[in-house]
Amino acid sequence: QDTEHTAAQHLKKIKIKIMMRLTKPTLFTNMPVTCEDRDLPGDLFVRLMKDDPSTVKGAETLILGEMLTLPQNFGNIFLGETFSSYISVHNDSNQIVKDILVKADLQTSSQRLNLSASNSAVSELKPECCIDDVIHHEVKEIGTHILVCAVSYTTQMGEKLYFRKFFKFQVLKPLDVKTKFYNAETDEVFLEAQIQNITTSPMFMEKVSLEPSMMYNVTELNICSTGLIESTFGKMSYLQPLDTRQYLYCLKPKPEFAEKAGVIKGVTVIGKLDIVWKTNLGERGRLQTSQLQRMAPGYGDVRLSLELIPDTVSLEEPFDITCKITNCSERTMDLELEMCNTRSVHWCGVSGRQLGKLSPNASLSIPLTLLSSVQGLQSISGLRLTDTFLKRTYEYDDIAQVCVVCPYTSPES
Repeated sequence: QDTEHTAAQHLKKIKIKIMMRLTKPTLFTNMPVTCEDRDLPGDLFVRLMKDDPSTVKGAETLILGEMLTLPQNFGNIFLGETFSSYISVHNDSNQIVKDILVKADLQTSSQRLNLSASNSAVSELKPECCIDDVIHHEVKEIGTHILVCAVSYTTQMGEKLYFRKFFKFQVLKPLDVKTKFYNAETDEVFLEAQIQNITTSPMFMEKVSLEPSMMYNVTELNICSTGLIESTFGKMSYLQPLDTRQYLYCLKPKPEFAEKAGVIKGVTVIGKLDIVWKTNLGERGRLQTSQLQRMAPGYGDVRLSLELIPDTVSLEEPFDITCKITNCSERTMDLELEMCNTRSVHWCGVSGRQLGKLSPNASLSIPLTLLSSVQGLQSISGLRLTDTFLKRTYEYDDIAQVCVVCPYTSPES
């Protein structure tokens, strides 16, 4: 579509055209037609398919053939892919034109980008000659895109002419990404990312990684623990249309920030996902999410967490745990520890002892001893911390669980 009234005159002398969007070819598809041997055609269809050069020899009934076919239309382009196009400016007149300047801009809803490889003018263009240019752009926005191709030139009479053409296309969303956060008591953050392929063709997931923020180190939990670095999804990491895959990551505070309870408590920015995939015949796409943010956990004024606890303990035998108490307030506290027995778990030691003063953002580790009188999975409860300044008591129940077993029971019984 020409936007200038004089464009009709210009096109008699010089033309601009996009030959095609540069994309990879696709495998030729052929719908096989077969019948039973006892049917009237007999083996006629089979012989025709064997003689067809587009079929796979020895597997003629497959839909996909051995031949490649060029794209017949613009096709779909998705966010994160690279848009490539071939632009040709051809002199259809019988005269030499001079000072030809070809400019290609991509207009999106938020910006206008110059995609021209060169912004310098060509001195002259002889009859039946052309100026060719290939442009590339990694698509980073969803929605309508308009490729604006503008040509200015000077005729032999010294007349300066100018015209434009517009080419509109839509950029679609390839993936649907959903995230969930789980805040652990040990300052660890677990991120679950659900990635769904919302295109109409399968994807090869080349890379899905989490780039953490400056305060965290990340561990990928999608790797098998067999000594070999293998994905839990198998060797062929394909994602079919409308399929969803879940990725899990564990983020731990860096040592220099782990002791700063007040700093880690308010951190909401976790990091961003980096996703790389391939489609069709190796066409590459990449998406990077914006900074992922979690809801900051509310610890209150005093936080109690476990630094050391055994997984399995023996019935009616003492076992040790180590508690970490952190002052998350902005004032100094004078704390007192009280231990209350439950039906199955009993505390060993003096209850009601003074822990002393605890400065803001400071921590205190306390070793404690318990024993259990009941087998099975038992919950550790009954710790009470009292701030003697404000006469405020903080209760901590269901801190953790331990498995209590009887050491005298033989495996056979």
